[in-house]
Amino acid sequence: MHHTTAHALNRLTDANTLFAEVFKHGSLSLEMYRPQLEDSQQPHERDEVYVVIAGHGVFNNGGNRHDFSVGDFIFVKAGVSHRFEKFSDDFATWVIFYGPMGGEQ
Repeated sequence: MHHTTAHALNRLTDANTLFAEVFKHGSLSLEMYRPQLEDSQQPHERDEVYVVIAGHGVFNNGGNRHDFSVGDFIFVKAGVSHRFEKFSDDFATWVIFYGPMGGEQ
């Protein structure tokens, strides 16, 4: 299976939404996420990985903040409060959920 960034971003635009699931297999879910103005997401029940494809900003991972930019890999453990802050207007990221509810042990 092959999915391009352009295809995933077009799905967001066509659906007029902030995120779209692009691929699913077993516990693996691949999404594209492009928040506008504010990231209001809540903690998730599974482990999660972000791979930044456009833009830059600050990522708050359980109270620990760090700068991010294109190409960065960000891991968030299940149940941890997190969000993108002070991100550029062009910000977009792949989101990868995987594993069991409650996260890997």
